Amino acid sequence: MKLSKRHLKTLREAPKEAELVSHQLLIRANLVRKVAAGIYEFMPLGYRSLRKVENIVREELDRIGDQEILMPGPNPAELWKESGRWYAYGPELWRIKDRNGRDFCLGPTHEETVTDIARNEFSSYRELPQTLYQIQWKYRDEARPRYGLLRSREFLMSDGYSFDRDEAGMDVSYMNEYGAYERIFTRCGLDYRIVEADNGPIGGSRSHEFSALSNVGESELAHCPECGYAATLERAECVDDEPVQEEMEELKSVYTPGTKTIEDVCNYLHMDVKKSIKALMFVTYDDELNPAEYVCAFVRGDREVNMIKLVNALGIPEHYIEFANEDEMGATTGCVGGFTGPVGLQNCKIVVDSELVGTVNMCAGANKEDHHMTGVCYGRDYKGDIVTDIKVLKEGERCPKCGKPIIEHSRGIEVGQIFKLGTKYSESMKTFYKDENGNDCVYQMGCYGIGITRTLQAIIEQHNDEDGIIWPISVAPYHVMITVINPQDETQMNLADKIEEELEKAGVEVLCDDRDERPGVKFKDADLLGLPIRITVGKKAGEGVVEYKLRREGEMTLKSAEDATKDAIDLVNAERFGL
Repeated sequence: MKLSKRHLKTLREAPKEAELVSHQLLIRANLVRKVAAGIYEFMPLGYRSLRKVENIVREELDRIGDQEILMPGPNPAELWKESGRWYAYGPELWRIKDRNGRDFCLGPTHEETVTDIARNEFSSYRELPQTLYQIQWKYRDEARPRYGLLRSREFLMSDGYSFDRDEAGMDVSYMNEYGAYERIFTRCGLDYRIVEADNGPIGGSRSHEFSALSNVGESELAHCPECGYAATLERAECVDDEPVQEEMEELKSVYTPGTKTIEDVCNYLHMDVKKSIKALMFVTYDDELNPAEYVCAFVRGDREVNMIKLVNALGIPEHYIEFANEDEMGATTGCVGGFTGPVGLQNCKIVVDSELVGTVNMCAGANKEDHHMTGVCYGRDYKGDIVTDIKVLKEGERCPKCGKPIIEHSRGIEVGQIFKLGTKYSESMKTFYKDENGNDCVYQMGCYGIGITRTLQAIIEQHNDEDGIIWPISVAPYHVMITVINPQDETQMNLADKIEEELEKAGVEVLCDDRDERPGVKFKDADLLGLPIRITVGKKAGEGVVEYKLRREGEMTLKSAEDATKDAIDLVNAERFGL
């Protein structure tokens, strides 16, 4: 393919709003073009790579027997109300009305739609198991779209759904998808980690996230290098410190002027921060977004509250909670901002971190301006309405699996996630099959999602240098760039055409830069575009000699045109087919 006949408009500088290297390169290499906040057009080279990621996904899912379908983008509100997610999903659900005033949403996921397919298409245990998937554009009304394709409002996704008759069958389907996802991300050239994850608004009992490792990723990960335990930070379990055994002291109120933070009061009282109790005050909302109740969460003073664990403990969606107005909450519960403690609170749900159970002689707010309580003992002085792990797992803490104090933190870009849904949707939407005895039974479901546009950007984020992209062969828009130094030179063009023809005959995809541009411009663009192999045809064309360079290595060598062609074919075949 001759570049002179293709559209390419590269940029030397990236727009200021492009913060990540991958976002900058997407725009500079003319792979995508921004239309509006979080909405992008895919230009020819970008769309070629996007389709390659899509085809890898399709090949691996077809390989395990999944069946491809296509569901509509607009989903009727009635289906989402059946599942209970119309309100629970939150403001990110892109709600629309048709001309008749009927409510729809633009699907961010399709659990409701596919469950509706199952209740209309499947009826007997003889038809199970079934796994359906689609590759479809999805929509999420992000409050702050940013980072290019990583947090966009329109995104391409593969979402699959399995239907089994029992949990054992669901486990088999889940592991089939798990293995397929491993192959997909390996073929895409990603360095990734599989971690336990929270199920979020999708629901279900278990989930794994596939995270492409990156210092700029939004997913925070906890990992044990000893036993391999890995989880997102919001999901990671904590091992509670054992409470210190000591005699209970008398509960006292002490004057602590101006000590509104944990650090202030501990310094004032010459106390270890681990002997203090931290309070966070919240208000929750119902489905109509009316205030429901006040919540006060308590953790040890050196801990941070994990908001995902907290909302899971409360059994509410993440957007149904926010920090409370201290004065308004104080009028109802008796709390005082900066001096809130668990003793004497009223009309408030108290959530206590499990690590505080059994602790004695702690320091906490006295619910009185400039005062704290000392000698606070769990059980004697206060109890929790809910007691569970609501804290963040810190670096260097004990692993919840092997117990060694070597937890490490890292970051990643979420590119895929799989869920065991169980009967969440089949029960709420009354979706049944008949068993051998003619009894109605609910399906055990799983769902499986890959962000294809996110995967594309994650690949670029991991594969680049100061000059541009370094594409893995499997997803590169073309395999080989032939750079013709002087397209007006007939000898150079004839040799370039011959190499291009031989490569294309062997199934190698070629982009030939025959533009009437200075060599420096062509070399800059070749590095920026990052095609895996570059063959430069220049002054030695008359001798049948070309320059051969692998983008990932950077070293240029002189070769005969025949050797360069053969080496390119061998390399592409080796990486594509494992030859």
